Amino acid sequence: MPDVRAATRRSWRVFVPMALAVALVSALVTSLPAQAAVPSPSTDPFYRYTAGKSLASIKAGTVLKTRTISYHIVGLALPLKATQLLYRSTNQIGKPSVNVTSVISSPGHTTAARAISYQSFYDSLSPVDEPSYAISGGRTLGGMIPNVELALFGPFLLQGYSVIIPDTEGQRADFAAGPEYGTLTLDAIRAASSSRSTGLSKSTKVGMIGYSGGAIATGWAAALAPTYAPDVNRRLVGAAEGGVLVNPSHNLHYIDGSFVWSGVLVMAVIGISRAFHIDLTPYLNAYGLKLYKKLQSASIATVLGAYPGLTWAKLAKPAYATPESIPIYVRSVNKLNLGSRGTPTIPMFIGQGANGVLEGTPGDKPGIGKGDGVMIAGDVRSLARQYCSHGATIKYAQYNLTSHVTSVPQWLPTAISWLNQRFAGGAAPNSCSTIAAGNSLAPLPAP
Repeated sequence: MPDVRAATRRSWRVFVPMALAVALVSALVTSLPAQAAVPSPSTDPFYRYTAGKSLASIKAGTVLKTRTISYHIVGLALPLKATQLLYRSTNQIGKPSVNVTSVISSPGHTTAARAISYQSFYDSLSPVDEPSYAISGGRTLGGMIPNVELALFGPFLLQGYSVIIPDTEGQRADFAAGPEYGTLTLDAIRAASSSRSTGLSKSTKVGMIGYSGGAIATGWAAALAPTYAPDVNRRLVGAAEGGVLVNPSHNLHYIDGSFVWSGVLVMAVIGISRAFHIDLTPYLNAYGLKLYKKLQSASIATVLGAYPGLTWAKLAKPAYATPESIPIYVRSVNKLNLGSRGTPTIPMFIGQGANGVLEGTPGDKPGIGKGDGVMIAGDVRSLARQYCSHGATIKYAQYNLTSHVTSVPQWLPTAISWLNQRFAGGAAPNSCSTIAAGNSLAPLPAP
């Protein structure tokens, strides 16, 4: 028990300042006067590629534009240099796309032999909530999350790391489109390593870290790197992720009817439709269509707790009692199942909470079991065990007493320490032999 009490005290020492920071930033965002001087991504020409050469003929990860700015929090400039890059990447359906990443230089360092790719959990359907806009000085309520994340990756800057922060959802804000998150992350590392303005090079060692929505990007980048970006994979020292989304079809049932997280049902439907360029509106009833239209630009910050008890049955026409009855949904969501893709070749640290009751999500549904309120522990264990069975080195930690939000202060200090050890060249710890069995990650059968 003394160890548990000590861990709890350490967790709260991290969590309370973070919670206060979120509350402060939220208050500032809503109270400070508007800043007309900062153009939004839709009007800022930096976000657009207008050269004559077709994107298809340009190599993924190529830098298309560069600018250097000060790092901002709620529109206030800090004495931190940020280099923003427009680069070529690949979207969810395999088409060439462009995206923006921001590279934060460690104070006092002009070059860096090591870098952290930090994937934000901004989780939004609006491009104005993306990290690059917040970093450039933009202020939105949904963008308050990128504004406080300096508290999470700041320890790396203080240690001399450069930090790469991609807009993981792309310029269309393709919420929860895991493979696209992964390619955008990997190409951001490529771009940051080839730009003369960042102080990085193609020999710079890189570690990846992300929680929740940031874990979507981190996990998919780790899984795709051996085939999509072997040049980046050779330089990755490891990936730390927490609050992990594995099989979205399970998660929709897990949060169905929950108190806090049920509004994400609609965000997921919009995100899947947008990322795959498909139309799911014919399957929604009048209320479902109303929410579908209302939440087109919604953020996780505004949806959480706003629709307590919302269920799929309240959104869909009676003929579609479950989303699994819709063929186009099944085909699309199966492509978002992380268990159906390759195995990372780098060491990984995975942390997962398992007390979702704290956030109003009971873990009593068959085939799902306990989770942290939105992510499912059994799915994460199965993914970790699958990786182990294919030779990966995995450290897995399950936090049985904490939820999605309250697991962060347990996960973060360990994740930072674990990554520092990977850069130092120490042998990665392996807990494969002690990971309990989980849920099936088999794809959904065609209806």
